[in-house]
Amino acid sequence: MTLNQLEYFCAVCRYHSITRAAESLFVSQPTISTSIRNLEKEFHLRLFTHGQNRITLTNDGSLFYKKAEYILHRAHEMYTDFSDKDTNKAPLRIGITSTPSALLLPSLAMEFEEKYGIPVKLMECSSMHARELVDNDELDVAIANLDFYNLDNYDYHTVIEDTYVYCVDKNHHLAKEPSVSFETLKEEPIILFNTDSVQSHTVITGFRSEGATPHIKMYCSQLTTVLNCLSAGNCGAFLYSAMTLPENIVKIPVEPRISNQFGLLWKKGVFITDHLGKFIQYMGNYKFTSTNLRPVIAEPSVAAASAEAE
Repeated sequence: MTLNQLEYFCAVCRYHSITRAAESLFVSQPTISTSIRNLEKEFHLRLFTHGQNRITLTNDGSLFYKKAEYILHRAHEMYTDFSDKDTNKAPLRIGITSTPSALLLPSLAMEFEEKYGIPVKLMECSSMHARELVDNDELDVAIANLDFYNLDNYDYHTVIEDTYVYCVDKNHHLAKEPSVSFETLKEEPIILFNTDSVQSHTVITGFRSEGATPHIKMYCSQLTTVLNCLSAGNCGAFLYSAMTLPENIVKIPVEPRISNQFGLLWKKGVFITDHLGKFIQYMGNYKFTSTNLRPVIAEPSVAAASAEAE
């Protein structure tokens, strides 16, 4: 039995729904269902009865719920007593990718620090490296590209989805094209983010699917370097349509359309600390405009695990 399993169980009890419990905790429905099955197997109990539109507690489930609530309350109380002292307030370690999370995270992180008084430590890295750091407990959470094959090995919450555009300087010979394809770009010098980025993998796969080989001019980790190269030369780069770019940079739609999802990603099965829970809630309650990456605050509608237990 773990505290996370008890968190999931109690959320289902409160909402009488696995779907709503999963939404409130920013985890998948299978994660909730598996945790409950494991609890029932461990204690040889049947905790719920399943009706047509509602889940209800059995007699054993009601007794188990009271005990679980008591344990969670004491666990959060203990965490608060011993972790919120100024001398022992470790920063929340957040990984951010080169784009677009590097554009939206710094300002949001500062707002989060001011609102909750929780220190934040940001680390810029590729999405792949961020996942490794999360796996090794070197990051608490990452804002990363969520389009990778083993996403279900993590808990995650999607923040924004965006499509690729091909970006060039306004004086580039392709600047007035209504759209471009991988076939038409096969001879064009392009800039990609580092080889371990999901963006690079996605773009190279797109070229190969058309039987083309990309002419890669440079691999780069910094967006500012990419933009400087676009302004100074005849190369292009694949960026995201929602990004606000300098006026001299032209965005050209890519056909066929390719998109990526970005969001919060944290280690599956870990206990959601008060700091992490507040950050998940904070980011989950933001809405992002379709024209840029500047956040628009939304009315709170869901609460993270730790916030619900308080």
